[in-house]
Amino acid sequence: MANFPETLDQGSVGYVYLLAFVAALGGLLFGYDTAVISGAIGYLSERFSLNEIWTGWAAASALVGCVAGAAVAGTLSDRIGRKRVLLLAAVLFVLSAVGSAFPRNLAEFVAARILGGLGVGAASMLSPLYIAEVAPARIRGRLVSLNQLAIVFGMLVVYFVNAWIASQGDTAWNVDRGWRWMFGSETLPAAIFFVLLFAVPESPRWLTKQGREDEAAAILTRVSGPEGARVQMDEIRTAIAEESGSLGQLLQPGIRVALLIAVVLAVLQQITGINCVLYYAPEIFKSTGLAANQAINDTVIVGAVNMAFTLVAIWVVDRLGRKPLLLIASAGMGLSLTALGGAFYFESLEGPWVLLCTLAYVASFAVAMGPVVWVVLSEIFPTRIRGRAMSIATVSLWIACFAVSQTFPWMLKTFRGATTFWIYASICAVAFLFVWLFVPETKGKTLEEIERSWIR
Repeated sequence: MANFPETLDQGSVGYVYLLAFVAALGGLLFGYDTAVISGAIGYLSERFSLNEIWTGWAAASALVGCVAGAAVAGTLSDRIGRKRVLLLAAVLFVLSAVGSAFPRNLAEFVAARILGGLGVGAASMLSPLYIAEVAPARIRGRLVSLNQLAIVFGMLVVYFVNAWIASQGDTAWNVDRGWRWMFGSETLPAAIFFVLLFAVPESPRWLTKQGREDEAAAILTRVSGPEGARVQMDEIRTAIAEESGSLGQLLQPGIRVALLIAVVLAVLQQITGINCVLYYAPEIFKSTGLAANQAINDTVIVGAVNMAFTLVAIWVVDRLGRKPLLLIASAGMGLSLTALGGAFYFESLEGPWVLLCTLAYVASFAVAMGPVVWVVLSEIFPTRIRGRAMSIATVSLWIACFAVSQTFPWMLKTFRGATTFWIYASICAVAFLFVWLFVPETKGKTLEEIERSWIR
């Protein structure tokens, strides 16, 4: 990480990072909640005697809640504030963790997972949005990327937790109880997130929109210093004065292009196949002949690589920019999936080849397609409609995520590994072309400058 001075334009770097850290805990729970299924899905399927379709539904059911949560959170956060909706998300995480640990049947499990999905959907949109709205422009990319770091850290933590729980007993014990402990373990980080949210203020841009300029100015002064706060307040007032705040504004000539780019980019993040790996990594590894415990242990390596290359993304996102990183990522993902498909096609499943291809794919995703997409989504919309616009993009993302998660077990059985991974590799090629042709560079620009560029 680069060395920062103790002050940032006479503001407090420590305070900025504190706000980003607390908000990013929503991302940690996002990662924890979505990845806990990877270690539990095999045991859960055996416990309830699920076929491929029902296994896909058990894994993907939380994503139904994610769609609904993201859809509601935007409008709700524009009305009552970013912080209050994040508090609600924390409560949903706790309720889901408890409920998914004690279901008597699949229906009760699905209901609890959908409840948690509501929290994930809200946090997935509002955590990066909140960070973008409090962060100074020159380090905004790095700070928003901290949210993605928190997501992959949450995944890594739960991979370790799953592996440790699975090691506490044999297969019969895990089928009976182990998977319940995996889901219930989320209660602790969810409760911590809820408590720490009381230590952060509301978004200064949202406060300004509500006419609470004194509160907004006080926060910005602490973040950027008195002079920086005055400049930012002037930019925010100007931007808000030019906005109608209606959904119709999303269809204005410049803004509708931003919305289209955001939606397509969000969908591409998911349909390039990342959750096939993150949700089903143990099942992929077991298909090569590994034992269940070894497959879960290899998933820990996947999580570690995911986190390591997310750190690389945070290091370079404000240096190289958003667009170059997205191009590098989509190319690397496509090549890795092509090689992974080749391993299954030629039945080269012995040794570390499948694991290495999987790690190369995850590394490519983590260096940009994961963190940088969230950076772009949090940057490109006007203040007054940012919540609603980002909600549309995030809903699109979760719908795509649901489709991938629901269909992957069926695809893996029907098409076998090779064709399945080659399909996702071709989508990576589409992502490369889309980024190259349509995605703008936003590095180093204030949110208001980005908004004015669309309007022009």
